[in-house]
Amino acid sequence: MRKLALLCIVAATLTGCSSSKPAEQQTQQAPKQADYATGRVAFQKMYLSARGWAGDAAPFRLQSQFTADAPTTEGKAGLWRASFGSPARRMMKMFIWSGLVGPDAPEQGISFSAEDSWNPTNAFTHVFEVGFVKVDSDKAYDVAQKNGGSRLTQKDPKQPVFFILDWDSQKNLLLWHVIYGTTQDDAKLRIAVNASTGEFERVEK
Repeated sequence: MRKLALLCIVAATLTGCSSSKPAEQQTQQAPKQADYATGRVAFQKMYLSARGWAGDAAPFRLQSQFTADAPTTEGKAGLWRASFGSPARRMMKMFIWSGLVGPDAPEQGISFSAEDSWNPTNAFTHVFEVGFVKVDSDKAYDVAQKNGGSRLTQKDPKQPVFFILDWDSQKNLLLWHVIYGTTQDDAKLRIAVNASTGEFERVEK
């Protein structure tokens, strides 16, 4: 009986020790890793959130933000902003997808701004149908490289690049603007690519 009682005590002690290890491991969470996405992938995530805000929400602008570690050669970015308008409300709202990490980075996932007034007849905020987005930012980058961009990236492999997707009211088509620079003001080159066909449209600068 004494041997049996001793075995029970030892077994209980071992069980208690082993069960505490997973609890300790659970408290040590792995550090978050940065996530990068092409424009179309990030857009789809924000589109679902925008439809939750307004059932008739339609996009009029998608823009990436350049960060030094982003694989821009793959048409990817760690931060994308999409602006949507609601014809019924005559209001607009911006949604942000972030895959960045760091003290100054927006929290990973989807966030959004406050509502703002919106004029659906404004040519600069002309909404477009999601079905027009048939070409992703990675393909747009490839086209831009073949039409002048490669000269810049060969000189500077770390050349900043960001992307804008919006509607061209004059030509009545959806365009990717591949911009070589950190902002539009300091851009060295801007290439317009048809977002529906993937064809080169023009050099904008």
